[in-house]
Amino acid sequence: MGFQVDQEGYRVSGPGMISVGRRMGRWVWGAIRRSLRPSGLLLVYDPRYVVQVGSIPMDPLRAEMVLAFLTDEGLIRRRELLRPQAASMKNLRRVHTDKYLESLQHTEVVEQVVGAQLTDAEAQGLVEFQRLAAGGTVLATAAALRTGLVTVNLGGGFHHAASNRGMGFCAFNDLGIAIARLRARGFEAPILVVDLDIHDGNGTRLLFEDDPTVHTFTIHNQDWSPRDAVAATVIALGTAVNDATYLKTLREALPPVVQQVRPGLVLYVAGVDPASDDMIGDWNITADGMLARDQFVFGQVRPEGAEIPLAIVLGGGYGGNAWRYTARFLGWVAAGRIVEPPSNTDMLIRRARELNQLLRDGARRLPPAADWALTAEDVAAFHPGGATPPRRLLGRYTPQGVELLLERLGVLSQVRALGFAQPALELDFHLEDSDTVRLFGDGARTELLMEIRFRRDSTSLPGLEVLFLEWVLLQNPRREFSSGKHSIPGQKHPGLGLLRDVMAWLVVLCGELGLDGLMFRPAGYFVATFGSRFLDPLRQARLEAMRRALSSLRLVEATRAVEEGRVVNAGTGAVVPWEPSPMVIPVSPRLRDRVEGAEYEAALEAELARLSYRLRHPGEMDRASSSGRAADPVP
Repeated sequence: MGFQVDQEGYRVSGPGMISVGRRMGRWVWGAIRRSLRPSGLLLVYDPRYVVQVGSIPMDPLRAEMVLAFLTDEGLIRRRELLRPQAASMKNLRRVHTDKYLESLQHTEVVEQVVGAQLTDAEAQGLVEFQRLAAGGTVLATAAALRTGLVTVNLGGGFHHAASNRGMGFCAFNDLGIAIARLRARGFEAPILVVDLDIHDGNGTRLLFEDDPTVHTFTIHNQDWSPRDAVAATVIALGTAVNDATYLKTLREALPPVVQQVRPGLVLYVAGVDPASDDMIGDWNITADGMLARDQFVFGQVRPEGAEIPLAIVLGGGYGGNAWRYTARFLGWVAAGRIVEPPSNTDMLIRRARELNQLLRDGARRLPPAADWALTAEDVAAFHPGGATPPRRLLGRYTPQGVELLLERLGVLSQVRALGFAQPALELDFHLEDSDTVRLFGDGARTELLMEIRFRRDSTSLPGLEVLFLEWVLLQNPRREFSSGKHSIPGQKHPGLGLLRDVMAWLVVLCGELGLDGLMFRPAGYFVATFGSRFLDPLRQARLEAMRRALSSLRLVEATRAVEEGRVVNAGTGAVVPWEPSPMVIPVSPRLRDRVEGAEYEAALEAELARLSYRLRHPGEMDRASSSGRAADPVP
């Protein structure tokens, strides 16, 4: 995993281990710098950054997806990865009181920090993760100062935590910990914290409210704490902010602060929750607006010929698309040009292919009975006189084999991290042509977590065979929705946050079985936006036209708008109904060519060019109902 550097910056481990004394620290950092490419980008990451906490819509794979993208594109190499250690207690105590640190042993205190009910395992897992990520920010600031390179901690940004309490998902203030450590080690230059998370960086401001050498600059929606501080710029823009307002405010406010402070170090909280599709944020910033924001900050901090040491932390970002904004920004930093991240589906397939290959390679090193398969002799021993062998999932997998695969893919470990200590698997073959997999959270099988029904299908696409997904349910029966927080219409409980992992499993099954891909028929807009493609390019064009009309809404709101008949033909005003049609996630080259080839793309563009949909407001909806206007029979 590249270099590993301790809290004080004197131990580096790569393929071997190099231990150096205090006087040689500068030489080691110089060696690291000389080994890198002109892009000048270092990443701090640890596999333990993958954490799922209760019903909080954090994407546990956010950091991993960013890293996978940069690695796949050849923008980051192993030697450009730094692996952190958890922040030392000495450094934690520079910022947080002993009483508060001691209180984090209690689950109810951590529950107050995150605002959600947690198991003991979830609570301590969150504390351990944030302490590790705080160590990542310590390392990122040290690396930025020692090497002059842009250093990114693929975690951190816990800006709500103050000295004696945590809040807003933040148990430790990693920014404050890193700054306090630098001050203790003699770094005296002014420090600027640029915080563009959608939420107020109130904790950081409180930590340095009496310190004129640390300036906290934040643009957010609402203030969380008083603005009083000797060195702070605090701008609250309210809700429903768009690109123009956001970028105008940033371009007017940040340059004079940089000129006034003349920082020797900048910490940038590059939160992506201002994005329009964020599951918690309430702004409408587009992908281009997010990148323009990051580019402007970068240009102010590192103008050619006067580059200020820069450490970046991820900050907030909620939902499956959060990683893409960070990946786009860092791809631009590393490549010097815009490198578009792939869709979630493409990243899913890339990741699943890698997992599939790992499983194949691993299987060669396992004994022949690694899938716990029953032999004919075993069956005969149980049923003297002969009996029909037990049916296998998709004709191949025994229950133990399915469990082993889910374990190796990390699905079951994430389920246990959610507090379900003994998940139980069940295979159901009572339907003649479909198989069902159920996962329960307890041995008594009273808490249903997952139910998936699928079948092999060689008739829907002549010459191709797919895995047809008939039904998917993922839920946490120990959680309840808050008022108005239903994510999918009709869903009784919040999800598990494991959709991508389960879909990765299904893609792996396709690869294992030599199938061409996944196929399903989405019942509504929500599922169709996963990143798959309709087999019919005309249907895909209508989906893209809907996306354009709904671009100002978050995904949940957009789904409701479609269900309420608020997407209409811009010319006729007639409702555009949702019509289920087969979609696919292609795995094989021949199915990919079917839905991504030149012929498909030409038909898609031609149809999209003639479509014009718009979003109808609730008042218009009432008038249309009274006039008896029907749904449009054509696009």
